[in-house]
Amino acid sequence: MRILLTGAEGFLGWHTRCLLHATTDHRVTGIGRGQWGELPAPVADVDAVLHLAGVNRATDEELATGNAQLADDVAAAVRAAGRPVTIVFANSIRVGNGSSYAEGKSRAAETLRAVADEVGGRFVDVMLPNLFGEHGRPAYNSFVASFVAAVIKGESPRHRGSTDRAAARPGRRPLVGGRAHRRRRPGPAGRHADVGPGRLGEPAAVPRHLRPRGDVPDMASALEADLFNTYRAALFPSHYPIVLEPRVDPRGRLVETVRSHGSGGQTFVSTTVPGITRGEHYHLHKIERFAVLSGTARISLRRLFHTETTHFDVTGESPVAIDMPTMWVHNITNTGDTELTTLFWTDSLFDPDNPDTFPVPVAGAAELELTP
Repeated sequence: MRILLTGAEGFLGWHTRCLLHATTDHRVTGIGRGQWGELPAPVADVDAVLHLAGVNRATDEELATGNAQLADDVAAAVRAAGRPVTIVFANSIRVGNGSSYAEGKSRAAETLRAVADEVGGRFVDVMLPNLFGEHGRPAYNSFVASFVAAVIKGESPRHRGSTDRAAARPGRRPLVGGRAHRRRRPGPAGRHADVGPGRLGEPAAVPRHLRPRGDVPDMASALEADLFNTYRAALFPSHYPIVLEPRVDPRGRLVETVRSHGSGGQTFVSTTVPGITRGEHYHLHKIERFAVLSGTARISLRRLFHTETTHFDVTGESPVAIDMPTMWVHNITNTGDTELTTLFWTDSLFDPDNPDTFPVPVAGAAELELTP
């Protein structure tokens, strides 16, 4: 299927592109703000439009008119194409609450539904709840992102009120971003949690007390695992590597690489000959840690659909731990002249039927282009 995704550079757009890249063979064209004027050309050649672009933080007038205008632009492009097109619209559960944001979203849905009927296509109205996920912007995408930022700074997260509506009112806390709150199997883009900051405060604060030692908290639910992945993404890369403290005595040396307060997950050790690179893939959900035990290596990572690469040069002489953030392509290369020994830990047992491992090279990635 040929898909056009608007708002591709935004929070929800990035997560959706990652999910489509990992779980489908669809040909996805992303369009962001810089390409908006080119909208009619790609629409003319697609089977479906995922309209995720939106105005989320602005004046009341801009919230009402901005989202409606974006839908008008999409509708005009679909009408010009003159062929049946499926339109999927990122709407909000706040529609109907009387706010300017809700008014703009409602008008946008009406416009897109009408043009889909006009061209003989199909309209899918997705009513999104509170969303959160990796790389959300504090005080912009989600109250979860704001909580995480406060935890990292060592502050106590605070909120006014304890209801979802107060915490995520459109125009104040925009409803965009994240991944579906499902683990271990493909699901819709966008983690979601129908919880307010009052309920979030306790699980969000847990990693703060464990992180100085690099500990992994007890994640009894999928929600807590999703929160921890969101938290790890906010820490990366400025809070890495995690320095490990060897315990040395006459018998030798012991290094604690993972301290998991929940399920044990899976640990394995590999050896790599000089010049060889392992990895070259990314994960949607898996929590993974690398620790070099002997030899010299370079660990490289790149956020999916981005160009900047982060490198860590590590040795077994000074052991450190590097966590692999979800949706970051990563690899490890033996840069020394002796055999490399590396310990790997994941929070889940390997499942060959659902490995959550998607091959993409760190360098020279072909998935970066926004337009054909």
